[in-house]
Amino acid sequence: MAQAAPKPRARKAATVTAGADAPAGAPPKRRASDRTGSARPEPTLKIIETRILRGPNYWAREPVVRMVVDLGVLEDFPSDKVPGFTDALVGLLPSLEDHACSLGRRGGFITRLRDGTWMGHISEHIALELQNLAGTDVRHGKTRSTGEHGRYNVIYEYREENVGIEAGKIAVALVNHLVAPNDPSVAIDFMAQLERLILLAERQAFGPSTQAILDEAASRDIPYIRLDRHSLVQLGQGVHQQRIRATMTSQTSAIGVDVASDKSLTNRLLDSAGLPVPRSAVVRTEDEAAAAATRMGFPCVVKPLDGNHGRGVNLDLQSDEAVRKAFHAALAESRAGDLVVESYVAGNDYRCLVIGGKVAAIAERVPASVVADGEHTVRELVDIANQDPRRGIGHEKVLTRIKLDEAAEELVRAQGFGFDDRPPEGTRVKLALTGNMSTGGTSIDRTFEAHPDNVEIAETAAQIVGLDVAGIDFICPDIATPVRETGGAIVEVNAAPGFRMHTHPTEGEPQYVARPVIDGLFPPGSPSRIPIIAVTGTNGKTTTVRMIAHILKLMGRRVGMTSTDGIVIDGRLTKKGDMSGPKSAQMVLQNPKVDTAVFEVARGGILREGLGYDRNDVAVVTNVTGDHLGIGGIDSLGQLANVKAVVVESVPRSGTAVLNADDSHVYRMGRHAAGRVVLFSMSTEKGEDGYDRVDGHTSRGNAAFALERTPEGELIVLKHGPRKMPVLYTHLVPATFGGKARMNVANALAAAAAAWAAGAHLHDIRQGLRTFSTSFFQAPGRLNLLDVGGIRVVIDYCHNVDGMRQLADFVERMMAEPVSKAGRVAAVPSGDGRNGDTGPRRGRAIGVIGIPGDRRDDDQREYGAIAATAFDEIIVREDKNLRGRPAGQAATNVIEGVRDARSRGAARTTKAERILEETAAVKMALRRAAPGDLLVCCVDDAIGVYRAAMAAAGSSRGATAFADPGELEAPEG
Repeated sequence: MAQAAPKPRARKAATVTAGADAPAGAPPKRRASDRTGSARPEPTLKIIETRILRGPNYWAREPVVRMVVDLGVLEDFPSDKVPGFTDALVGLLPSLEDHACSLGRRGGFITRLRDGTWMGHISEHIALELQNLAGTDVRHGKTRSTGEHGRYNVIYEYREENVGIEAGKIAVALVNHLVAPNDPSVAIDFMAQLERLILLAERQAFGPSTQAILDEAASRDIPYIRLDRHSLVQLGQGVHQQRIRATMTSQTSAIGVDVASDKSLTNRLLDSAGLPVPRSAVVRTEDEAAAAATRMGFPCVVKPLDGNHGRGVNLDLQSDEAVRKAFHAALAESRAGDLVVESYVAGNDYRCLVIGGKVAAIAERVPASVVADGEHTVRELVDIANQDPRRGIGHEKVLTRIKLDEAAEELVRAQGFGFDDRPPEGTRVKLALTGNMSTGGTSIDRTFEAHPDNVEIAETAAQIVGLDVAGIDFICPDIATPVRETGGAIVEVNAAPGFRMHTHPTEGEPQYVARPVIDGLFPPGSPSRIPIIAVTGTNGKTTTVRMIAHILKLMGRRVGMTSTDGIVIDGRLTKKGDMSGPKSAQMVLQNPKVDTAVFEVARGGILREGLGYDRNDVAVVTNVTGDHLGIGGIDSLGQLANVKAVVVESVPRSGTAVLNADDSHVYRMGRHAAGRVVLFSMSTEKGEDGYDRVDGHTSRGNAAFALERTPEGELIVLKHGPRKMPVLYTHLVPATFGGKARMNVANALAAAAAAWAAGAHLHDIRQGLRTFSTSFFQAPGRLNLLDVGGIRVVIDYCHNVDGMRQLADFVERMMAEPVSKAGRVAAVPSGDGRNGDTGPRRGRAIGVIGIPGDRRDDDQREYGAIAATAFDEIIVREDKNLRGRPAGQAATNVIEGVRDARSRGAARTTKAERILEETAAVKMALRRAAPGDLLVCCVDDAIGVYRAAMAAAGSSRGATAFADPGELEAPEG
C-alpha cells in the first residue's frame, strides 16, 4: 500500500453527512453472523447506475450524485467483518477523522467503521473526502436501500460534475481493493488516482477571478448558469441576465478591448491625453527593431503588440545585440507579427485595477524570485517554493508555479549563478523580469498607499481606452508619490485583468474587487431573478400551466413556458416535444426576452436530473394519484408525493405554495413550505375534507380559492381570512364546457390561485380565464372539441387511470347535454351534476383509447374497465413508443379490463376491438360515428389526429383536405 493521502488544501471544520445504511423506518439489518452466505469477503462492489441531479431533487436540496451500487457478497460483510479494512482505509485517508456521520461528532464515521457499516455507506464518505482533497468543499451525503437485496442508493454532494462522478468511481475501486488487497484484478494505485482527480478538479474549476465574482453574486442571491466549460457564465435569469467571461462583462466595450490589445494605439491615445507613457514604435523586422532602439536610446523594451500575461516581454535591453535577440523571443508570442519597441522605465511594477471608472485596488507585483539559504541550489529552492499549496498551474490557484525556462536560466546567469549553484545565504535570485502573476510573481497590496494624482491618472487611462474593468500597469519608483514628479509611466492597459493579485495578495489585506463588478452589473435594488411558477402533479399540469401563462401574457408579461407539448416563448412555440424537464427550464431562464417563467415539472425530470433551477416563487401541486408507480424506484403514493413535494420544498420564505385541499397527499405538503400556502378546493359542502381544510386555513387569516353554489351557477371565490371575493362563474370559463369538464374547473382554480400568488389582480384573472379555451391551437391535445360533419370529436391526452376516471365523468355529462349547434353544448343546467344526475344520454359515445406501455398491468386493466363505463364502443390503440412492451400487450390488458367490467355488469360498452396504429384507429372510429355521436380520441400524437379529423371534416363537406398550419412547425426538442 502506498503512502497516506495528503491533508486537503482548504480544510473545513468537519464533514457532516447523513449517512445511513437503510431507509428510515426499515428494520435493522441482520449482522453477517446472523446470515448464511459467502465464507469470506470478496471485492464484488459495483456501480449499476450513476446520475447527476443538478438542482433540488428527491434526495437533497443541493446538487448531488446518485450512484446505485450492488454490494454482491459484501452485503454479508460490514466493515468490522473485513480483516484490516478500517485501519487500511484510515491509513490512506486520515482526514476521514473529520467526518461526523450520524453520530454528530468528530470521528463519528470512524466509530461507525469500527462498529461495522456497509460498503455503500463507506463509498459515500470516500467520494466526499476525495472531492475535499481535490479542493472542492462538499459535506452532505446519505446512503439508502433501494429495496432490492444488496443494492443501495449512494447519494453525495458535488461541485463539479465530472469530479463528482470520478470520485465515486475511485471510491468503489478503493473499497474493492481494501477488501482484497492481494487480488491483482482490483489493485489500484491510489495516490496516482488521487493526483489525477486533483488535476481534473483544477481543470474543471473556475479561475480565481471568475470564482471571486461568482462568490460575490452568491452572497447577493444572484443565480448563475455556466454556459461553457471555461469561464463564460450567465448571471441572473431571463430579461435580467448579464454575462461574464473571466473579468470581461456584458458591459465591456468590444472597441475598448480592441484598443487595449493594440499597445501602440493605446500608447498614442494616452499620450494625446497628456498621460505619462514611454516613447514607442511599432516594428515588424529585426532591423527595424534595432533602428528604433538606437533612435530612442538604451535601455529599451521589446514586446508583442498584441501580447498578454507578460508573455514575450523583454526588459532592460542594453545593446543592439540584446534587442535583436529579444526580437525573436517576442515574435514567437505575437499573433499578428507586430512588435513594440519602447523606452525602458525603471521602477517598481504596480497594477491599478479600475472598475466602473474608479480604482478598486492597487498591487505591487514582485517578479518571481527565491532567497538563498546557503544549503540548496537555485533549482532546489524553486522546487521548495513550488510546494506552496497556493501555487498551481496557470491561473487555477492564487499563485502560479515558477518555471525554470531558457529566459530564467539566462537571467540567473546574468546574476552570476547557475541553476545548480548554491548562492550565498540571503541572496535574492531573480527568475523573471516581469512581475506578472502568470510567470510566478507575487503581489503586495498597496491600495491605500497610492497618491491621489496617480489614482486619477489610472482612472483617466481606463476611461480613454473605454473599459469598464481595466488593469493599468504603472512603472514608477513609488506609487505613493506623484509619477509626474518622480518619473514613471503607464506601460500597458489590460482588458480582462486578473483579480487574484488583489483578492489573494502575498502580503497585505485582500481587496473585495468583485463587489464593484457586481454593483455595475446589478445596481443595488435591481432584480436578478425572474418570477418562476412551477406546476406539478399527476394530472392537469399542462392545462394549468397554459392557463397561468395566458393570464400573465394578457397582463403584458413575456412568459417563457415549458410543458409536455414544448417550449413557448412569449406565445411562440420554439421547440416541440416533451419539454417538462430541467434542461428545458434552463433554456427558458437563458432566454433574454423572458420576464416570467411558468414550468411544468414532471416526476421523471425530478428523478432523473432534479429541478433545472434552485427555487421557484410559486409552486402548484394539482393532485397525486397512482400513475408511474413501479418506475424509478417509486412504488407507493407516499413516495410519489415526496417526489412532487420537491417543488414545494423549493419555495423560499417570500414564495407561495398552491396546494389542492381535496387531496390529502398534496395538502400535507404544506408542512414543508417555507413560504405561505394558498389552497384550492372543489368541495362545496361542510364535512367534506377539502371544504373543512379550506375553512380552517382561511379562519387563520390565510387565502384559498374555492367553489360556491349560487342561484346563478357555480362561482369561483377567493376566501382571504374573513373576506370572500367573487372571481368568476365556472360556466363562463370556456375550458370547462359550461362547467361539465370538472378537471378543468379544478385546473382553473389552481391557475387562478397561482396567478394571484404571482401578483395578478382578480380582474386580470377573470379576463384570462374568460378568454382561455381548449381549442387545438391554444391547448393542443387537451379536450379539443371539433365538429366533423355533425360528429363531436374530442381530442385529449388521457394516459392514466385517474385521467380516464375524469374523462368518463366528462363523457357522461357531455352525452346528457342537448346540442344546440353541431359541436356545441347548450347552457349548463342548474346544479353541476356531481351526484350523477346527468339525465338520459343522447347518441353514442365512441372511445379511441390507449395507455402507455410502462404502466403496470393492473393499471392498464383498470383503465379499460373505467372506459367501459362511459363508452358504447371502444377501439384500443397503442403509442408508437411501446416503452419496453411487446406490440399489442398493453392493448390486450386494456381489452381485458373492458371484458372484466362487462362480466361484472358494470360496463356500457357493447363492442371493443384492437387497432394498434393510432391514425388508423381514429379513421375507423370516424367512419363508424354518425351525426350527433361523441367521439373521444385519447391520443399520443395530437397533431396527427387533428389533421386526420380535419381532413375528414373537409371531405364530408366536399372541401379540400386540411393544410398544415405554420404554428405546428417547430424544431423537435
